[in-house]
Amino acid sequence: MPTTRRIDVVLLAVAVVWGSSYLTAKTATDALPVPTVLFVRYAVAALACAVLLLRFRGATGRLTRDEKVYGGLLGLTQAAVLVLETYGVAHTSAGNAGLIISLTLVLTPVLDRVGLPGRFFLAAGVCLAGVGLLVSGNGLRAPGAGDLLMLAAAVVRAGHVVLVGRVTTGRALRPLQLTAVQCAVGAVLLLLPAASGLPTLARTGAATWAQLLYLALFCGLFAFLAQTWAVQRTSATRAGLLLGTEPVWALLAGTALGGERLTLLCVLGAALVVSGTYWGQALERAHRGRSPAAARDAAPHCAGTGVTQAS
Repeated sequence: MPTTRRIDVVLLAVAVVWGSSYLTAKTATDALPVPTVLFVRYAVAALACAVLLLRFRGATGRLTRDEKVYGGLLGLTQAAVLVLETYGVAHTSAGNAGLIISLTLVLTPVLDRVGLPGRFFLAAGVCLAGVGLLVSGNGLRAPGAGDLLMLAAAVVRAGHVVLVGRVTTGRALRPLQLTAVQCAVGAVLLLLPAASGLPTLARTGAATWAQLLYLALFCGLFAFLAQTWAVQRTSATRAGLLLGTEPVWALLAGTALGGERLTLLCVLGAALVVSGTYWGQALERAHRGRSPAAARDAAPHCAGTGVTQAS
């Protein structure tokens, strides 16, 4: 498989697990407080990262100063995204949340400042129209506190994707080490807010623990590591487009596992999101090929190591 396609597959896999995370997190937060769910998600992922670092200690070496500094910075922005998204969904309708968070598609290239052609924003508009159809069955209501939180989450998420690309440019930052620091930062930040809910973990059933482990290891560790690895090797805008297919996977997860009904409008909306994403990819790829500056921005920023690539 060509390198570009392999990167696309990794980013799509991240979109799939993040799409499934809505249903998983919704079910988990029915049994546990939101801060507790987020803390366990980060803590388990951080422990898994520590095990991997110890396992490959001879090949990876110690964390560098840059990995600590920039991993800490990315950990703050990633934690902000998850906190805003989780509380936002809790205080608004699923329809509003899905539509507002999709604004990341438009915000990422704006923040990335790559000078894309106007047709790119038309492609992003097709994606937004598709998301609107996806959520139309749930009904939209007047904006409230939850909607504002989701808007903030969309801005921070776009900024986080761009920031990953910016801080890894020209620096020997390893994805596993960056992910480990991000998870550790998130666990520390959420420990105090989650403290009151931690005793309930002892009474938590196996199903809820399975959901927490899925959130931690797949939606957390795998997604953070894969996103960092992929964004180092492509443009933030391209990554944002692929991650923007997340609402489609959320719909499929809800339909297959959550008992939600798939309507004709939902099918049309999913088709628009996929079509708009593919069109946007093509425009971004063509623009990058014509523009030397854009090509430099999208070039691989870190050669990586055998260990991180194998991960």
